[in-house]
Amino acid sequence: MKIQSMLAVSALFGIFAIGSANAAEPAKLTDPQIAHIAYTAGELDIKAAEIALKKTKNPEIKAFAESMVKDHKAVNDQALALCKKLGVTPEDNDTSKGLAAGAATERAKLEKLDGAAFDKEYAANEVAYHNTVNGALKNTLIPSSSNSELKDLLSTGLKIFTGHEEHAKKVAAGLK
Repeated sequence: MKIQSMLAVSALFGIFAIGSANAAEPAKLTDPQIAHIAYTAGELDIKAAEIALKKTKNPEIKAFAESMVKDHKAVNDQALALCKKLGVTPEDNDTSKGLAAGAATERAKLEKLDGAAFDKEYAANEVAYHNTVNGALKNTLIPSSSNSELKDLLSTGLKIFTGHEEHAKKVAAGLK
């Protein structure tokens, strides 16, 4: 199984099986946990994009990575401002830890690649990563959020990140 598929499965497992004593009923996420998951997902994509900006010579990959850094930083800045406004401290949790662990494995793999192999792996991972995160936003994080402002920010993020997924698919298809 490719690493991006393992990352997607790992992230989905973490999101849907969060620390519940009863496996049939996953624990409800709190808004501080949701905020941390969303922020972590953005930070991880920024780190991957920064690797791409250092390694790629492909102008399409470079432009995509630049948009990942810009867009994810903007959404994360909005999330931090909202947390400050609401007096909420994002809370680390099993899902954000799982995302970070999976992303660290992928970053290590990316660091070892160069040229076309790097570009293909980065683009494929971006497709898988955005698909996973978008699914989590749509099916878990947004419905679980109790604060309307957080829900609105997550919904806005979902629109932006759905565009990222489509862009990543186009970039990946152009590399084949």
